[in-house]
Amino acid sequence: MSPKTRGTICGVAAAMFYGANPLGALPLYAEGINTCSVLFYRYAIAVAVLAVVMAVRRKPLAVSRRDLAIMALLGVLFAASSLSLFMSFLFMGAGVASTLLFVYPVMVAVMMAVFFKERVTRSTVLAIALALTGVALLYKGDGGKPLSGAGVSLVMVSSLTYALYIIIVNKSPLRMSSVKMTMYVLTFAVAVAVAMSFTDPANHLQLLHTPRQWGLALLLAVVPTVLSLLLMVIAVHDVGSTPTAIMGALEPVTAVVISVALFGELVTARLVIGIVLILAAVLLTVVGKNIHFNSITRVVSPVGHVLVKLWRWK
Repeated sequence: MSPKTRGTICGVAAAMFYGANPLGALPLYAEGINTCSVLFYRYAIAVAVLAVVMAVRRKPLAVSRRDLAIMALLGVLFAASSLSLFMSFLFMGAGVASTLLFVYPVMVAVMMAVFFKERVTRSTVLAIALALTGVALLYKGDGGKPLSGAGVSLVMVSSLTYALYIIIVNKSPLRMSSVKMTMYVLTFAVAVAVAMSFTDPANHLQLLHTPRQWGLALLLAVVPTVLSLLLMVIAVHDVGSTPTAIMGALEPVTAVVISVALFGELVTARLVIGIVLILAAVLLTVVGKNIHFNSITRVVSPVGHVLVKLWRWK
């Protein structure tokens, strides 16, 4: 399997797994578990799982001071991204927050171009535009209510810190297995969650009492944390920061699929078109360098007229 194929598969899977965040977080909120506690158990259980994997594989834990400092920064960034996103759920719906979160591929593309002189191709710009349009279609709105300023600010912080996390993973000199790196990163994230619990009385660490609560915490630790982060590291190294970020558009698609499958949400034309556009963006990201832009525009132009007419079809 070529690195590009492996990276693409890992990037798609990482996005889909990360999209399962609300599936574990929202039920725990409903049972009275606060944000810091949810994140503490998410990270701590994930570290325990990865430590077992390292022990079974008999891999050494030693790292240099330089690598430890980089992973500490990554841990702080990832914890800040998760904490701000989960706190935004308290001010707006998870679907709205997941929609707004998807400005991070634009942030990644801009920062890669400005700071690392990465060439932004027309296919990349088109892929981002398609993905953003698709995500906008997935968001149905909150009945005309204005968005919470605090919620929007928190999501923007989450987007920025996640974008920085992706870029540092790509550009840092870290050379170790994704399991080892993720274990250390999440260890620092645990420390951040504990520190936050001491600074905010409303977010003191709480005990989980029921098997359901422990099951939800385990779900958060394994699916959108361990699996997503491990696969994301592989994708970033194989295909780069910007393509991996664009493939992250599959995160809200996952949320929509979960809503339809588990919570009975209706399948509308808007949802279908949104998903199609996002899948087109991911496909364009994968094959963009192998096709001509003129060919793309000849196909997109007539299709665009149809999409405009269907935009308001409920």
